[in-house]
Amino acid sequence: MPPMWFGLFLPQVRMDFATILERTLAAETAGFDSVWLIDHLAPPAATDRDLLEGWTLAAALAVRTTTIRIGHLVTCDPFRHPAVLAKMAATVDVLSDGRLELGIGWGSVAEELEAFGVGETTPAARAARLRETLEILPLMFAGERFDYDGETVQLRDAIGRPTPIQARVPLHLGGAGPKLTMPLVREHADWWNCPSYAVDRLAELRPLAGDARVSVQHPVGLVTDPASHADVVEQAQRRFGNWGGLVTGTATEVADALTTEAHDHGVEGFVIQLTDFGRPDTIHAFMQGVASTVRGAVRPP
Repeated sequence: MPPMWFGLFLPQVRMDFATILERTLAAETAGFDSVWLIDHLAPPAATDRDLLEGWTLAAALAVRTTTIRIGHLVTCDPFRHPAVLAKMAATVDVLSDGRLELGIGWGSVAEELEAFGVGETTPAARAARLRETLEILPLMFAGERFDYDGETVQLRDAIGRPTPIQARVPLHLGGAGPKLTMPLVREHADWWNCPSYAVDRLAELRPLAGDARVSVQHPVGLVTDPASHADVVEQAQRRFGNWGGLVTGTATEVADALTTEAHDHGVEGFVIQLTDFGRPDTIHAFMQGVASTVRGAVRPP
């Protein structure tokens, strides 16, 4: 990732594969550094809609792109055995020639876990299980045989081959809980991804991330035509007003907001959910009018 990077959040809801691929390729052409999918068995709050499986989709995108990096915000740890997840991650990294960003969390949608028989464990238990996953992943990525004894996972003479292309697959931990999530960020993560709902607590939470670098999610309603200003803002508020962290306005106004956040809190990456769901023309307008301005205004750390 460059010193100041921009990712396109592209949750695969209401979109078939052709649309997802079109928008991913548009993001790659426009200069987005990464694209981020979701990892659910059904869309939260819209369970009757189609939803392509996140890691299978990542593999498909990996072999149809060349430069854009691919990740999930976030992989749901309870869905998979840690060794299986490590194998999947290494495979996608190989297929993409080293372009995987590994985003992970402990699984906060309890209703989904219960509905699909994953289990009704407490948040504390899921966070403890994620800690074991975070300990197992580098052991699997090393490509050497190992044993592991955890509370929930035990491995004997395990080995992960092939190893990832990257010497270290960047690990992004998403969430904002000071008791369960932030200690894992501090101890294991390369990046802490602050969700949009916690942006207003960024100053409070940033010290809890330790040496992890910071990225932030924002829904962005980008006004590309002054005549449509009111319509864009109204649509953004209707679709994303309850997410938190919503930024709306012209390219200059959005760039000013993101630049201020980078300066004030040391943010080095932005994961953008465009409120029109990522139309190719808006993707290009954001990179040309917003990202270039922010990069020019923020000095590398």
